[in-house]
Amino acid sequence: MVEGHCMKCKTGRQMKDAKQVKMKNGRDAIKGTCIKCGTKMFKIGKME
Repeated sequence: MVEGHCMKCKTGRQMKDAKQVKMKNGRDAIKGTCIKCGTKMFKIGKME
């Protein structure tokens, strides 16, 4: 699982259903949801 920062929980959390995406400017990013509260999460960078 990928870890990111949840803005609602205000702490680092694991992402559920993490998917690799490309932003409009061509950079890699990861989209997913917080495992605790279900808020959408976003992290710039490649999936580990």
